[in-house]
Amino acid sequence: MTERDWRIFREDYNITIKGGKIPEPIRNWKESAIHKELLEIVEKIGYKEPTPIQRQAIPIGVQNRDIIGVAETGSGKTLAFLIPLLSWIQSLPKIERTEDADQGPYAIILAPTRELAQQIEEETVKFGQPLGIRTVVVVGGLSREEQGFRLRMGCEIVIATPGRLIDVLENRYLVLNQCTYIVLDEADRMIDLGKIAPEKILRMANPSILEYMPVTNLKPDTEEAEDSKLLLANYHTKKKYRQTVMFTATMPPAVESQQFFGQTEVKLLYLSFLVVGLGEKLQVQHPVERVEQIVHIVGENDKRRKLMEYLSKGVDPPIIIFVNQKKGADVLAKGLEKLGYNACTLHGGKGQEQREYALASLKSGAKDILVATDVAGRGIDIKDVSMVINYDMAKTIEDYTHRIGRTGRAGKTGIAVSFCTNDDSALFYDLKQMLLSSPVSSCPPELMNHSECQNKPNQPKRRRDEMIFA
Repeated sequence: MTERDWRIFREDYNITIKGGKIPEPIRNWKESAIHKELLEIVEKIGYKEPTPIQRQAIPIGVQNRDIIGVAETGSGKTLAFLIPLLSWIQSLPKIERTEDADQGPYAIILAPTRELAQQIEEETVKFGQPLGIRTVVVVGGLSREEQGFRLRMGCEIVIATPGRLIDVLENRYLVLNQCTYIVLDEADRMIDLGKIAPEKILRMANPSILEYMPVTNLKPDTEEAEDSKLLLANYHTKKKYRQTVMFTATMPPAVESQQFFGQTEVKLLYLSFLVVGLGEKLQVQHPVERVEQIVHIVGENDKRRKLMEYLSKGVDPPIIIFVNQKKGADVLAKGLEKLGYNACTLHGGKGQEQREYALASLKSGAKDILVATDVAGRGIDIKDVSMVINYDMAKTIEDYTHRIGRTGRAGKTGIAVSFCTNDDSALFYDLKQMLLSSPVSSCPPELMNHSECQNKPNQPKRRRDEMIFA
């Protein structure tokens, strides 16, 4: 194919790339240059063809390049970083001897929540176990001693939340003496939560994850840093580099400016920006185009009546209702149960077993409605969610984007209903822009004409909008 053909191919899949010497996307799995055994697993599991994010991210990843990948929820981001990671680990010696296990894993995958970490573990085991690649998940809510025992038995990949990872490192259940591969999934959420400082990603306040690694140096902007043979030859020397991969559904300004990688003078030649399905701007807060967004401006006391109007229409389950308070989630779920609806709750106040039970109940069909706080707004994959209801409006437009991304996944359509009050007016401008940019949504007049929608947040009012007192 000519350069023009590849440009058209990327446009067809809405792939935007930034960076130098970026490889061409793959048209099918056989073009992916991954090991034969891994390719057979992909085909056996039933992945017929790559998704857009996988078409471009995999050829970049297998070239051992740092990546920032941005794509909507449900687009296959997990497999987009897993396949290059597993392919790299296949080229390394098996961790079989006790002295090798004592040196720690080859890679860590960080996720902002326990649920997302466990979901990534499921996918990693599915593809890695047939290859003899072992995975250990390290999250809060489970026994630290039991996790420590599994870590001491040895594994190639550790999947963790940042807080528990620091915990097991500090208590010496885990070392990272041979770890040079880092993946951050939903990294924008970790930045938002303050778990990782934007300008010092992975250099957590005290201590730093990087302090526990054998290498903190970034890859130089040369071909040497991407050469697989040289990387393998130097793996047990001091001349090795860290490979850092980030995938997300939104792009905070701190990440867009590449503070994620800690560079002071930005070099784009070997750092690949990859944006799929979200237009050309890197700083994206776009809605999923297949989700019809419906917004109601209501009073706080009118929310329950409005909620019942939608539920009484016989919406197909599963349904996710978002609230902002843990107590509010429990109260609303109990109220729905009394009215005959099968509802369960998911929030940070629940124990790990309770959270897993709630998710399993919704996925199996035992429960029809999940009432949740934002813990379920990021990364958790529940198939065929027909409707998301923001009973309490999200606090930020990024959280709103992730909430509505629970529906309309994997090419399907969905509906997102939001109940807004005047207390949510700080989001009105961005919300209006999202509705206007959506081909399947409309902006209600009460939002369109609201005074808070006439100017960007933190922007001075236009002169004609100012009130002048003489």
